[in-house]
Amino acid sequence: MTSPNHGERRGGVTPHLVVLHYTGMPSFAEARERLCDPVHEVSAHWLVDADGRAEQLVDEARRAWHAGAGAWGAVTDVNSASIGIELQNPGHMPFAAPQMAALEVLLAGIMVRWGIRPEGVIAHSDMAPFRKADPGKHFDWRRLALNGLSVWPKAGQGAAAAFVLNARRFGYPEADETTLLHAFRLRFRPWAMGPLDDVDAALAADLADRFAPKVG
Repeated sequence: MTSPNHGERRGGVTPHLVVLHYTGMPSFAEARERLCDPVHEVSAHWLVDADGRAEQLVDEARRAWHAGAGAWGAVTDVNSASIGIELQNPGHMPFAAPQMAALEVLLAGIMVRWGIRPEGVIAHSDMAPFRKADPGKHFDWRRLALNGLSVWPKAGQGAAAAFVLNARRFGYPEADETTLLHAFRLRFRPWAMGPLDDVDAALAADLADRFAPKVG
């Protein structure tokens, strides 16, 4: 089944981001129906079931409607610059092993086809921290990073006062400290609680130093 909710990538942009989502719905069939219903005006390039089945709904060369309002780095039209992958998950459960294995194969192929770097694989909550929380605290980002399919921060040093600056340098959009901290922890420290601490600051500094776009 192909989704009718797609269009041309604006400005002839080649995708250099992959945005991961969870469906937030109870079944693969219901998610696919919604993603292919023109009334809802939402779509994604790929939908991956908990059992590992992956179905393409929009051609990767086309612009799917999965990201919505938000930004990552200098990119403000994320739909035109990204490939969207929806993972069948209601949002409060771990991601099944077959699903993660299928995602790794799918991601590896996408990254090769489009020359996407590991730092270009992001969460919906990264680029839209004010309004989104997917793929959520149960998603294993470190597993992807260990397989070269995303990035993971290293321990180091960083000033708490520079947390917002470093999160922005890494790619997060403009937002207040509380919002950025919540999004950052969803991905890198989902077990952490309380106010910003030295570990948050150090991890953000490392990510910014290693992956911020180079100038000149």
